[in-house]
Amino acid sequence: MASRPLLTDDQLAPLARTVFDDIRATRGTDYVNNFWRALAHDPETLKATWERLKGLMGPGALDPLVKEMVYIAVSAANACEYCCHSHTAAAKAKGMTEEMHNELLAVIGMASMTNAMATALQVPVDEMFEA
Repeated sequence: MASRPLLTDDQLAPLARTVFDDIRATRGTDYVNNFWRALAHDPETLKATWERLKGLMGPGALDPLVKEMVYIAVSAANACEYCCHSHTAAAKAKGMTEEMHNELLAVIGMASMTNAMATALQVPVDEMFEA
């Protein structure tokens, strides 16, 4: 259960309604997901978060699918069930195949394991790797 009720469109403050309109226009859908509905209690935070996410996840040096896959990996590392699900759906919509998803999950698992091993062993960083 959410720690705050998810706001319906008719419960939105004017600023939150403007942000929801932009989410719908940007994504080409009438659907606004639960994350944004939870954030709508604080319209300023909603606006700032949406603007930052929209800018970062849009076109750039990294392909949008790659960005979604990175988001999945970080979400897994942070144990964010919601983000794992929502960004997996977004990645699939951007072309992630089952084979790519399987490989991504294998890389996430391997990185988690080797990160834990390196941390437990307190392996010093090789001088040639330091920036």
